[in-house]
Amino acid sequence: MNTLLRPDGLVRSPAFHHVAVVPAGASTVYIGGQNAVDGDGALVGGDDVAAQTRQVMANLRTALAAAGAELGDVVLLTILLVEGADLAAAYPVAAAELAGAAPPVAVARVAGLAVPGALVEVTAIAAVAP
Repeated sequence: MNTLLRPDGLVRSPAFHHVAVVPAGASTVYIGGQNAVDGDGALVGGDDVAAQTRQVMANLRTALAAAGAELGDVVLLTILLVEGADLAAAYPVAAAELAGAAPPVAVARVAGLAVPGALVEVTAIAAVAP
């Protein structure tokens, strides 16, 4: 089982941990950028960043499942938001999907994403214990 830590001396936040420790022998799973497209490549959610984030997280679950992992196995989540997209609308959707696990998270603002109209993209690293 992965261990998530909030070390003394670093800001305490219920939204994330600072450190993830992966046990020896775990399989590491790297998930490339997932954005708000359906199985046919059509953008889902229009200009609603919360709706797009729900689709992104659904895509992330699908990608993780293909590798025998689930959201609780995520040890690092990177969220890219297009400049101007509302983090306060997107982040709670992602956090709710993680079911309180609160892995380390990096959030960055970007000028744009590869999919026209996409407002959010997520990459992840997960570790599955043997």
